[in-house]
Amino acid sequence: MKIAILSRNRRLYSTNSLVEAAKERDHEVHVVDYLKCHMNITAHNPRIFLGDKELSGYDAIIPRIGASRTFFGTAVVRQFEMMGVYCVNESVAITRSRDKLRSMQLLARKGLGLPVTAFAHDPRATKHLIRECGGAPLVIKLLEGTQGVGVVLAETSKAAESVIEAFRGLNANILAQEFIKEAGGADIRCLVVGDKVVAAMKRQGKEGEFRSNLHRGGSAEVIRITPEERSTATRAAKVMGLNVAGVDLLRSNHGPVIMEVNSSPGLEGIEKATGKDIAGLIIDFIAKTAKPGRNRTRGSG
Repeated sequence: MKIAILSRNRRLYSTNSLVEAAKERDHEVHVVDYLKCHMNITAHNPRIFLGDKELSGYDAIIPRIGASRTFFGTAVVRQFEMMGVYCVNESVAITRSRDKLRSMQLLARKGLGLPVTAFAHDPRATKHLIRECGGAPLVIKLLEGTQGVGVVLAETSKAAESVIEAFRGLNANILAQEFIKEAGGADIRCLVVGDKVVAAMKRQGKEGEFRSNLHRGGSAEVIRITPEERSTATRAAKVMGLNVAGVDLLRSNHGPVIMEVNSSPGLEGIEKATGKDIAGLIIDFIAKTAKPGRNRTRGSG
């Protein structure tokens, strides 16, 4: 197979792991900096270029689109879809997962467990937001935040009001969410490939930190998940339309609740914690499923 990995940097752990896994399986693999691509959006003959070189003949692409580059990155993915190239995660699915509000609404519609979440535009609704989440403490999130950035734990209602007002002063969109105290600053990252959870790890925030992101100093260890957690993770990925996803869960008193569904999950933490070749499992999945015209969205949306 001829595979393109859409990534800004060949040296990133996840990108490099996918490259090495593809080479070990005798696939031809190229890393394409999607921000350096340009497209010819001609009817019946869509094309894509990297500099003077036309990118053609690919059997599959693996999008590794940075959160801050979603708009252009998904346009590149969409162009490959229009060309009939199999995309392991399609443009519409990536866009869904990157929109925190939309993804929460889609998951809620399918009856999946979520923390109580409130959203409003009117500044006069601040007290209503706090009340809907069960009062303080509660979590306030920037819709555009990633890797724990723009996530604040407000210990009191007054603190929550101040944080919400500050974010609103920056014209930022925010969500208010119930604080799952019983999680103890830990979450579970489930790595879904196809319709299976292929690996899971527990991420624990450092002392005094409620966010468990490894980028913020959290630690990781392998964990055995329950059948309910496994089902929740695979259903969440399916609702988003993702073939490869990192689903972040919290263990609450009323069962697993979903915090986020990530369309470009990092592989370093979970490969090191579990000892599994996740990149190889992704390449194997692509080899089994990649066929011309296999994309569900076919470049639409």
